Amino acid sequence: MAPPTSLPPAVVQDPALVELGINVVRGLAMDAPEAANSGHSGTAMALAPLAHVLWTRIMRHDPRAPQWPDRDRFVLSNGHACILQYAFLHLTGYDLTLEDIRQFRQWDSRTPGHPEHRHTAGIEVTTGPLGQGLADSVGMAVAERALRARFGSDVCDHRTFVIAGDGCFMEGISHEAASLAGHLGLGRLYAFYDDNHITIDGPTELALSDNAPERFAAYGWRVHDLGEMANDVDGLDRAIRDALAEESDGPEAKPTLFVLRSHIGWPSPKLTDTATAHGSPFGAEEIAVTKRILGLPPDETFWVPDQVRDFYQAEVTRGAADRAAWQARFDAWDGDKVAWDAAQAGRGVPGWDDHLPDFEVGTELATRHAINQCINASAAGLPGLMAGSADLTGNNGVAVKGAELQSATTPGGVQLHYGVREHAMGAAMTGMALHGGILPVGGTFFCFSDYMRPAVRLAALSRAHVIYSWTHDSIGLGEDGPTHQPIEQLASLRAMPGLTLVRPADANETARAWIAAVNADGPVGLVLTRQDVPVLAETAERAAEGLPRGGYVLADPPGGGAPDIVLIGTGSEIQHCLAAATELVGSDIAARVVSLPCWEWFEDQDDDYQDGVLPPGVPTLSIEAGSTFGWSRYADDSIGIDHFGASAPVKVVMEKFGFTAAHVVERAQALLERQEQI
Repeated sequence: MAPPTSLPPAVVQDPALVELGINVVRGLAMDAPEAANSGHSGTAMALAPLAHVLWTRIMRHDPRAPQWPDRDRFVLSNGHACILQYAFLHLTGYDLTLEDIRQFRQWDSRTPGHPEHRHTAGIEVTTGPLGQGLADSVGMAVAERALRARFGSDVCDHRTFVIAGDGCFMEGISHEAASLAGHLGLGRLYAFYDDNHITIDGPTELALSDNAPERFAAYGWRVHDLGEMANDVDGLDRAIRDALAEESDGPEAKPTLFVLRSHIGWPSPKLTDTATAHGSPFGAEEIAVTKRILGLPPDETFWVPDQVRDFYQAEVTRGAADRAAWQARFDAWDGDKVAWDAAQAGRGVPGWDDHLPDFEVGTELATRHAINQCINASAAGLPGLMAGSADLTGNNGVAVKGAELQSATTPGGVQLHYGVREHAMGAAMTGMALHGGILPVGGTFFCFSDYMRPAVRLAALSRAHVIYSWTHDSIGLGEDGPTHQPIEQLASLRAMPGLTLVRPADANETARAWIAAVNADGPVGLVLTRQDVPVLAETAERAAEGLPRGGYVLADPPGGGAPDIVLIGTGSEIQHCLAAATELVGSDIAARVVSLPCWEWFEDQDDDYQDGVLPPGVPTLSIEAGSTFGWSRYADDSIGIDHFGASAPVKVVMEKFGFTAAHVVERAQALLERQEQI
């Protein structure tokens, strides 16, 4: 069977039912925030006609199979207007009841204050922080194009639609994302700018005088200025179809921006085009007046008449037919279904990690270079791989040998150059992962994880399977100095729920961290060195079993007796722990060395395992070239750096700030002396 045609089939609808259905949605958009005494009615009311066109005339989706791989993707970047999305999900047959709508913004409801992926059926990405959804949609469009190039249009042939508001387009991430999308020529990406001229403070003119059409045209987008068309259902339908008919693939393809002048809160007599309509419930009196204008019963709340419900339930039938046609094509497809399944799962094909490199004990290798060897040794077994960096591809270890670049002319390319756009990179990676079919690996200097932190947070919140290669992980960066040397980043990112942070000691731990990251269920940050570190005999023997558990005994005292002290560290400082333990033998001090590359995985272990690694009552000294904040959970004393770094060669900086075996010995002896005095 042939894949779907480029244009969705025309849909004939009863104009009276269309008007009534849209007005019912407007009624729900007022009732839900009013009942919650919290929420955003005005934007949802203004965009109800556009949402109607998208959900019932344009998008291919199956409400009974929200995760169908070839569905069109929809993202509400201005997620505060989520009651609009919830209303259409409910009406078109998704697993969202009217009672769920009544429980808007309440405890344990499926209709939270902003859309949350995995929480509500039909929500593709978690949005709310403005601009994030727009950047997520760029990643989704990259994912669709790459999968179509790699597997064929019989199994992947869809579009990405995103609605964004004034706030989204003010946020800096939208500039990064729009520039990247234009450069890549993402012709299957269609964005709607809800140009309602209102922000919380008042008219957008208080702070905004951009010409959005000219700006996006300069980014390389096709721009359609729709003007005052917000209530013209048939006009919106025609405009979208005209845009869908334009070239969407190949070197001439461009993403599309529709600029729609809407009127927030319409048709409320008092609140249309006001800041109040943006973020406050309307109040019972104004709701009643507005409902009369809309032809809705003013004394009924959450009113959905049977004819409206029946009208929208047609989407169940239409969606099932679209999905059945895709399933028939997929069943007849003679492509590599093992690779397809692995890509959809964000995993490798069986045996993907069989050829990871062996690292010679005693040699030295930066862990950023070790990760590059691991990626290249396994790339052929990762059919969904998309590797890239914010202008630091070689530095971050994410260069895939011989790979094509991801571009309009090579849409199947696995190497994506994000440019100096860390924030957009982070969000686009989340979009790729939540789209499905892509395992995104992206890098920058660890210090600049701060530039992408909001996107990382949303990846953690939505449990997106992304892998960050954060390199140049400490003052070991050396001469670039304190502006580029991360100090607080380890502690701050460890504090983020849902993010797994791994700081491997050497190449052996890095290889095991790569396996664990690919097999993980959520975001994983690999924190890697710029400088060479020794390949350790101890990790060669024990990392395969120990690293996936987050922490493990790397070396015990000679003779196997009970330790007097535990030296615990991560990353490049493990070598100093081992050297110090050897020196302490001469002072009749038995030291155990523990590698703790991943706090999150260690915390997942049971008490017996944790106590077996860190025996209760035994003094513990930690050493890590970063903030000591948080180490008190494991250590009685800590060697760290609670101030900014300095510009000097790496060995000088490390020595001056106390990251040497001699200093570890000194501090270990002092700790034991204090413990004896207690």
